[in-house]
Amino acid sequence: MKFLCILSVCSLVVFGTSAHAADFIKGVYLQSEELCAQAKKDTLQSVIDAGSMILSSNGLESVEYNCEFLNVTRATRAPAWAVTAVCQEPGHLFPDTLSILELSPTQLELVSVRQVDPEGGQTDNGGTYVLCDGVTMP
Repeated sequence: MKFLCILSVCSLVVFGTSAHAADFIKGVYLQSEELCAQAKKDTLQSVIDAGSMILSSNGLESVEYNCEFLNVTRATRAPAWAVTAVCQEPGHLFPDTLSILELSPTQLELVSVRQVDPEGGQTDNGGTYVLCDGVTMP
């Protein structure tokens, strides 16, 4: 919150946050350092085409799957965010709620409330992601 004073009249000005807030995810994250190395060597698109999940401030992306981050709230007591998202895969659209914890400046842990049956072929939104320094979204 900030106070704005003009000609001795003060008002309380509240600035909201969005998924693109300054302290939210910056850069491109993949699920391993090996995938980051492959994205640098080849292209990020080749890693996407191979089925890897990519995390950025916009959401999660993969072949025929994505989750768009709609609302992001920063935790006050932990280096973490609560995120609401809308996800889609062929023939199916669903909401998800995720927590994102900053394990280190280059590593994030995602936990999804979505229950996934490992034999059902659904995509799991949870997992650990590492920052791919020098890799940008296509």
